[in-house]
Order: sequence, then structure tokens, then C-alpha cells
Amino acid sequence: MELHMRSHHFTHRRPDWRAAIMAGVVFLVLELVLATLIPGGSPWASPRMLASILLGRGVLHAPATFEAGIMVAALVVHFVLAIVFALILSLIVVRFSFDSSAGMASLVGAVFGLAMYLLSFYGMTRFFPWFAEARNWVSVVSHLVFGVVVADAYMRLERKDAHSGDAGFTGAF
Repeated sequence: MELHMRSHHFTHRRPDWRAAIMAGVVFLVLELVLATLIPGGSPWASPRMLASILLGRGVLHAPATFEAGIMVAALVVHFVLAIVFALILSLIVVRFSFDSSAGMASLVGAVFGLAMYLLSFYGMTRFFPWFAEARNWVSVVSHLVFGVVVADAYMRLERKDAHSGDAGFTGAF
């Protein structure tokens, strides 16, 4: 009986920011849509919470309505965090070869998403106590989906680049 281990070539095995952007967009849309399903929920509550990281707690006191300046701040914070977390996840996936199958990548992404949720809504409440108010199923689902989308998108982009021979643009930092 032979044991065949899948060898990995370390070309095209760098974190890819495109996966972060894709997952960040999916997360944002999911949060905005699912927030309306919570009784009394507003799609603008989550962006205001994100903007409060940059602008301070004062943005939370206004009604949860659309405001361009707050949305811009929220988008900046959101995509910076999305890129940072996606790069961390892609490094984990690459380092431990969790991209050997779509199922494994998805599982690792989901576990990472759950860890992000716990860090954000339990660990970071020391610095941003108002985050505790957003401990709900929408936040859990959005973070799980973010992790899965990052892991799967990274894996698919890596394979697509490897098959097309496109070494010129990996989208890596």
C-alpha cells in the first residue's frame, strides 16, 4: 500500500487580495440584507458600528439611517479589516495545505469566520463595548460566510492562475 501525499509548489501560493475583496463585498451585502430580518433592525446599524472604530462612538447616537460620510468611513474600515483577515486566512490555508479540497478549504474558512466573530464581538468589546449589542445570528452567519468565501475564492483564484499560466498578475501584496 502506497501513501501519496499531494506536493505543493510554492509558485502562486501567496495571499491574493482579490479573494479579500470578493469576500468583503459578499459580507457587506449579506449584513445589509440580513439586518432587515431582525425585528427593529436597520441595514445602516452595522456600517455605523464599523464607522465608530474610526469616528468614535458618537456616530452611534444618531438614528440608523444612511449618511454618506459615515458610510465612507465604514467602507474604509470594513475593507481594511476584510483584507487583513483574508490575508491571515490565506496564509493559514497555504501554510497548512488546507486547499487540498474545496471541503477542507470551506471548513477551515468557516472555523476562521467563527473565530473572527468571537474576536470581534467578545474580545474587542474591551475597546469597543458597543459591539456587544451586535451579538446576533446575522453577525455569526456573515462571519462564517466571509471565511468560507475567502478560503474558496483564494483556492479557486490560485488554481485558475496556475492553469492559465498567468504569473504576471497574482494580485498579491
